[in-house]
Amino acid sequence: MNPESAQSQEKIRFEEITKKFGRVVAIDDISFSVHDGEILALVGDNGAGKSTLMNVLCGIHEPTSGKYFYEGESVRFASPNEARDCGIETVYQDLALMDDLDVATNIFLGKFPMRFSFGPFNIIDWDTAYAQAAELLEGQLNQAIDPKTEVEFLSGGQRQLVAIARSLAFDPDVLVLDEPTSALSVAGTELVYDTIETLQDKGQTQIIVSHNFEEVISVADRIVVLYQGNVADIVDADAVTRGELSDMIKTGKSAAELKAD
Repeated sequence: MNPESAQSQEKIRFEEITKKFGRVVAIDDISFSVHDGEILALVGDNGAGKSTLMNVLCGIHEPTSGKYFYEGESVRFASPNEARDCGIETVYQDLALMDDLDVATNIFLGKFPMRFSFGPFNIIDWDTAYAQAAELLEGQLNQAIDPKTEVEFLSGGQRQLVAIARSLAFDPDVLVLDEPTSALSVAGTELVYDTIETLQDKGQTQIIVSHNFEEVISVADRIVVLYQGNVADIVDADAVTRGELSDMIKTGKSAAELKAD
């Protein structure tokens, strides 16, 4: 949690974003900003609109209406690759790791450093690949995971870190984490959140999409509460209790409305 993030420069801004699937309104008139270097959490029950909003952010869905600004410029992503080119990288819940391949291969698959390339002939520079994988894991994430270890032998928390390292290999400005602690043990969850805080210390802007508000309240700077496709409230994480956050998620009421009741 970074107390200075609320005063930092705006990185992303949504203005009146709506996404419809036929007659179904998945998200409606969504407006909020993400600040440079902050950890912003998107929370809500199933069906609240978290995944749809994340997919708009990452280029999987184009919004039906509304505007989306990145570093002050209006943008519209037609694919995840366009979002990546702009500096937005996503770690999806399923991780998409290949268990029978080692850590470095999972990180660099499709983008290996090459020792030699000529036409269709390419020779992978494995020494560089392993060194760069170790730098991502140890230098960026402060985690000593052997890049030559096959992924199937890693714990759940370590697997999540490999997926994060794979995203960091693209040097993103914004890192989106989709349910990063889903199905993890207590130890795995602590490992992931320690890593998230480590990344923030290095200036990484992060968006956490989660249904587990009790976890994110301890690491986020601000929390966007979604309810039935709308923003119920946007609160500072250190200014709201777990009970209040739970009530907002369940009722769609803002913190002010709950205090007035």
